[in-house]
Amino acid sequence: MKQYKIPTQKDMEKLMTKLDRLETMVSKSGTAAKTRGSGSPKMSASDEVLEVIREAGDKGVGFAEVQDKTGFNEKKIRNILFRLNKLGRVKRIDRGIYMAN
Repeated sequence: MKQYKIPTQKDMEKLMTKLDRLETMVSKSGTAAKTRGSGSPKMSASDEVLEVIREAGDKGVGFAEVQDKTGFNEKKIRNILFRLNKLGRVKRIDRGIYMAN
């Protein structure tokens, strides 16, 4: 297996153990809660985008406005909006216009 560079079950178990240790270290140190964009320190990027959409109310908010208020790049916002729409947390009113559910 090593000759073909295919990981064995033992290799995968070692990797999973290292990942578990790393995740516990990160969660204990609190480095995952760094400040991003314009939101609070514990807010994720999805939460920031959702907050901007909620602030707009019933009229909805455009893509450009979300980008201005969060400071995220276009691809990141598109991915977040796609995910939030799929989860049912926002809905598309019109092309490029979103409203919170």
